[in-house]
Amino acid sequence: MLRVGLTGGIGSGKTMVTGLFAARGIAIIDTDHIAHDIVAHGSPLIQQLGQLFGAEVITAGGALDRSRMRQIIFNDAMKRKQLEELMHPLIRTRALEQIAGADSAYCIVVVPLLLEKGWQSLVDRILVVDAPQEMQLARTQQRDGLSTDEVHAIISAQISREQRLAAADDIIVNDADMEKVVLQVEQLHQKYLQLATARIH
Repeated sequence: MLRVGLTGGIGSGKTMVTGLFAARGIAIIDTDHIAHDIVAHGSPLIQQLGQLFGAEVITAGGALDRSRMRQIIFNDAMKRKQLEELMHPLIRTRALEQIAGADSAYCIVVVPLLLEKGWQSLVDRILVVDAPQEMQLARTQQRDGLSTDEVHAIISAQISREQRLAAADDIIVNDADMEKVVLQVEQLHQKYLQLATARIH
């Protein structure tokens, strides 16, 4: 199974690109979705998170208050490290299980912080979705309702655009031209099908 790691800065268009691969019948393993699942209402992790970060991160309904958690970890590097040490092994294990169960010619493994967290060994190729920073800013503010300062803080916590592009095996440029993005996805889809076939023979 050829494993393509899809990454990119916040607001770069990873979700849209992922959807285009999914529409072509490709299995998607999304680590953000896995992270949401393992802290869903009723998860045993909820209690651990409450003990580590305080009752304020748990809503009255017993779910994780993601907004409050985001504020805590972006203002406290030690807290962020604690959260990662708790969740990342579980996310990685679940991702490997989903990769093993994938039934398409290749799979897309979506890891927003693939390079920052050193998860390159999880995949065979790195696909970066790239967008100009002003577009990242506008998309994220519109989608998440964050302030300019909050988005800049998130971008600053990620590796630079130049570092991300240097690490890429493949790049999709997402600069607001949807037709161009679709064409790039189709070209890469055909390329990955060929690479996947070559691995089998």
